[in-house]
Amino acid sequence: MGRCSRSHEMDMCNGPLLPKLIVFAIPVMLSGVLQLFFNAADVVVVGRFAGKEALAAVGSTSSLINLLVNLFVGLSVGTNVLVARFYGANNAKDVEETVHTSVFLAVISGIILIFIGFFFTRPILVLMGSPNDVLPLSAVYLKIYFLGMPAMMLYNFGAAILRAIGDTKRPMIYLTVAGVVNVILNLIFVIPLHLSVVGVALATTISQCISATLVIIALIREEGYCKLDVKKLRVNRHKLFMLLKVGLPAGMQGCIFSISNVLIQSSVNSFNSTVMAGNTAGSSIEGFVYV
Repeated sequence: MGRCSRSHEMDMCNGPLLPKLIVFAIPVMLSGVLQLFFNAADVVVVGRFAGKEALAAVGSTSSLINLLVNLFVGLSVGTNVLVARFYGANNAKDVEETVHTSVFLAVISGIILIFIGFFFTRPILVLMGSPNDVLPLSAVYLKIYFLGMPAMMLYNFGAAILRAIGDTKRPMIYLTVAGVVNVILNLIFVIPLHLSVVGVALATTISQCISATLVIIALIREEGYCKLDVKKLRVNRHKLFMLLKVGLPAGMQGCIFSISNVLIQSSVNSFNSTVMAGNTAGSSIEGFVYV
């Protein structure tokens, strides 16, 4: 068995490092900026064509979404670290086991998040003090949004595998395709179809499915260590333990940060939907500064 496709691989173990770091990092940076552009487009479409209540509903859920998702997304850090370690050491069997364990874990994580999102988001929103004119919209948005969690997990874990071999370009391209589809569907669902927050949630879920599909197809078509064979999907206990050892602390770190944002959002929710909508618009700009 050979290593992964040479056209996408980046050898970080030999030769000058700085040029490779720059080539590796730029697509990662652009992915973050692109994602913010697409999120900002969601805010613009909802704010202009669905009203302040819908904008407040979409924006007020972001801290809660991050809280529930960050723990599982943190596990993808474990995937990235392990695949890179085994790939650099030329351990074909270890790479293969890690890839298939990670993809299986992504599916299970997504299913768990669907369950949590469907049954617990409304009670949590109530605890966060969401106003009555926003609460029903927020709850509907979250339930539809969390239906796309398996796809989100598959993209994150799949992208972590590709980035582990130095391929940051394809995850960026797949994110770009999904983001453009998301913006187009937002415009269609919200303006002519008047679906408001339901339309935004559906557009997001569909775009997540597209990015996940593209990543999985790329892994299935890979040649060498990183090739995904659906028939081999299973959990290797040793690799799972190693993934959790690295990924859980990363996930917990993200959760702790998200808890503070949930508390801040709860304070904002004590005001009316107009203040919540304004905070949503401001937060989207703040994200660009952070990235």
